[in-house]
Amino acid sequence: MKLFRREQSSLFSEILDWMLTPILLLWPISLVLTWLVAQGLADKPFDRALQSNAVALSRLITVDGNKPRFQPNPTAPPFMGGVESDADLFQIRGPDSALLAGDPNLPEPEDIGEEYGSGRPFLREVQINGKTLKVAAIWVQLPVAPGHPALVQVAQTLDQRAELATEIVKGVMLPQFAILPLAVLLVWLALVQATKPMHRLEERIRARDPQDLRPIDAQTVPVELMPLVSSVNDLLLRLTDSISTQKRFLAEAAHQLKTPLAGLRMQADLAQRESASAEDLKLSLRQIGRSSVRATHTVNQLLSLARAESSAVVLQHEPCDLAQIAVDVMHDCAPRALVKFLDMGYEGPQPGTPGTVIRGNPTLLREMILNLVDNAINYTPSSQDTPGVITTRLLVDPFSRAVVLQVEDSGPGIAQSERELVFRPFYRALGTRMDGSGLGLPIVLEIARQHVASVSVDASRPGHSPPGACFTVRFAGVAASASNA
Repeated sequence: MKLFRREQSSLFSEILDWMLTPILLLWPISLVLTWLVAQGLADKPFDRALQSNAVALSRLITVDGNKPRFQPNPTAPPFMGGVESDADLFQIRGPDSALLAGDPNLPEPEDIGEEYGSGRPFLREVQINGKTLKVAAIWVQLPVAPGHPALVQVAQTLDQRAELATEIVKGVMLPQFAILPLAVLLVWLALVQATKPMHRLEERIRARDPQDLRPIDAQTVPVELMPLVSSVNDLLLRLTDSISTQKRFLAEAAHQLKTPLAGLRMQADLAQRESASAEDLKLSLRQIGRSSVRATHTVNQLLSLARAESSAVVLQHEPCDLAQIAVDVMHDCAPRALVKFLDMGYEGPQPGTPGTVIRGNPTLLREMILNLVDNAINYTPSSQDTPGVITTRLLVDPFSRAVVLQVEDSGPGIAQSERELVFRPFYRALGTRMDGSGLGLPIVLEIARQHVASVSVDASRPGHSPPGACFTVRFAGVAASASNA
């Protein structure tokens, strides 16, 4: 039952409803119970009085000449003397049911129970002239008629009982009419006081600077608000990471595009010189072409890195055949490898083999393998007489259900001290003369992180010169669950 309805859900009104509704529902129930208890309390003294009167009257029966007689006591109250009224009646019958005194209209008990002749009073209700009377009766044994006791009955209407019960109910319920509004007011005030911490938390959040993304201090809030504050703090941390990623992306894009754009402008200025010859124009155009290619590659890499960093909440994962993706990437890169006289191949299970399916994003996985192979093509020296070797390898462990992807080459390799640094954005290994953006390996690391995988780099031919490089991406224990999906 909604006592306080609003267009928008209110926690205050919900709590108030749940607290006041039981009170208002229990109040009429308490009225009924109070009336029943009052009836019982009112009946007890009247019942005891009736039984006492019946016993007192039974003692006034005497025997005169073998005949029972009723001898009123002059010192008894008028009732004992036989004065009848609408509220108090009595009847005395002898052993032969002859009326000795009292009202003849009181009916005799229909059922003779264990009280017959016992001398103990018992109670019952009868109807006379449309009125209900409570009767206390007692069977009295007389020596003139053994086995045939006399009957003494005292009756009383229920009016006085009802009046007493009403007075009891009034005495109990009238204070409740004053207490109930007071209880509602106290509940209201208690709720207002209890919700003050929520309002203080709201004021703290509203007073914050928009740039302040620090977590909210959870020590000053009630325990019930801790889950909400923890969720908000988690959101603030994720928002901070997202903003930091955007700022870093903008800074990286501005830094990396500055050099090729400056080169484009310089070459354009050189080409516009009046003294520039045809050869100078051709050279400037070639430089402009290289700068534009570098700028395009940098923009593509930056976009790939941004997509990889945000893929956790944007892109959905699905079953992906890693062998099929690796083979497709090798086919796409084959023309470039042939131009450089590179010997490039694939080793591992064929596409569709059980165990090669993992759960991930196919676009990102293709981007990861493409960056590893592209990195190997760029940094592996090769000639027609001495071709370089690039191998993409896929390993499946049937026991640990792990899938391992390796891309190794016969290039100069990476020094031990630089194997962690190469995964930082824009880092270029010392001694390399290749033109690149330094974003390929950070993209690989970010995509691997999105797929709960680890990336490491080692020498592909330890002890040889050149030692080569082997990049390993380990997808731990995901093959079976992905294939079952």
